[in-house]
Amino acid sequence: MLIEQISVFIENKQGRLADVMNVLDKSGADIRAMTIGDTTDYGIMRIIVDDTEKAINALRADGCTAAVTKVIAFTIPDVSGALYKVVELLGDNGINVDYLYSAMGKTAGRADIIIRVEDNDAAIKVLTENGIQLIGSAELCRE
Repeated sequence: MLIEQISVFIENKQGRLADVMNVLDKSGADIRAMTIGDTTDYGIMRIIVDDTEKAINALRADGCTAAVTKVIAFTIPDVSGALYKVVELLGDNGINVDYLYSAMGKTAGRADIIIRVEDNDAAIKVLTENGIQLIGSAELCRE
């Protein structure tokens, strides 16, 4: 199961993040997960929303450089070592994780994780064959 992630390039200057968040707010898209990485000149905001089309159209209409990529989301128990086991499993099967981030969940005892890998099909196969529960964007951060 793949979900859509929006990556937005944001100029690294005061107030720009608030501007982008305002665009998303006005679009009515609900953010399910988000991470931001930065460099000296710009940042990359990666988000999962409930309505990708609505959000990407609003961002592009505002002049933002934004792209949609496919990522994998899964849920694991919120216990020490659970994520390590998944990452080790992927590595043992020759799957490199380009990046990952977590989503703030609303269910106690559960951690939702988003990963980007080069070979989504191989990663999905390894995860599902090993009992890792994949989730869609609608299930991300929901009770």
